[in-house]
Amino acid sequence: MTDAKIRLYVDHPLAGGQSVPLDADQALYLFSVMRLQRGDAVLLFNGRDGEWRAEVAEATKRRGVLICRSQTRPLSPSPDLWLLFAPVKKAETVFIVEKAVELGVARLCPVQTARTNADRLNRDRMQANAREAAEQCGATVVPEVEDLLPLERRLADWPAERRILWCNEALAGAATVLAGQARGPWAILIGPEGGFSPAEAARLAAMPQVVQASLGPRILRAETAAVAALTLWQSALGDWA
Repeated sequence: MTDAKIRLYVDHPLAGGQSVPLDADQALYLFSVMRLQRGDAVLLFNGRDGEWRAEVAEATKRRGVLICRSQTRPLSPSPDLWLLFAPVKKAETVFIVEKAVELGVARLCPVQTARTNADRLNRDRMQANAREAAEQCGATVVPEVEDLLPLERRLADWPAERRILWCNEALAGAATVLAGQARGPWAILIGPEGGFSPAEAARLAAMPQVVQASLGPRILRAETAAVAALTLWQSALGDWA
């Protein structure tokens, strides 16, 4: 069997000797685009059973079957971290989703704020972006992309035990140090272009779960802030620490 150079997410059980049928899009990608043939190897994951090395058993332009041969990595869930973000322009929102998956989040929660320019989000497309990012970065789990919800509704029944790292641009200065914070369930909140409204800022400041943070002396674009905040949290409290 050849070396596996392609990772593919499949919604199918994975185990030794398990056959995995491919849908038409997957078959087209593997056999027409990537030119795989019978006997070639593919790495598979499904978010439940870790990563498996599989062999192409059947290959046509419209269908195919892979056979799992050996597990290459156990399931490695991301830290219990959610990313709450206000959608921005399409390309920048895709960037946020992709980098969040690469940096390690468990859930992506888009929020509608008073200053959010986008009032709609193609959840299926964003979920596909998350899946593709997981395939590329070696993740064994694909974070769920939730529906776009108003910020107030998202915060209304917020779990008491889940802290929120609020990246408050009004605190621009020395970067916040998180080393003294406790591990556990967290969320990171990134605001829209133009920041949060005074009412939203007051609502957040009043929440006991909120930890306000500075991301340094400069005002960052939303997509840059997401990467910076995820890096800050992962290096202190996540699976980088």
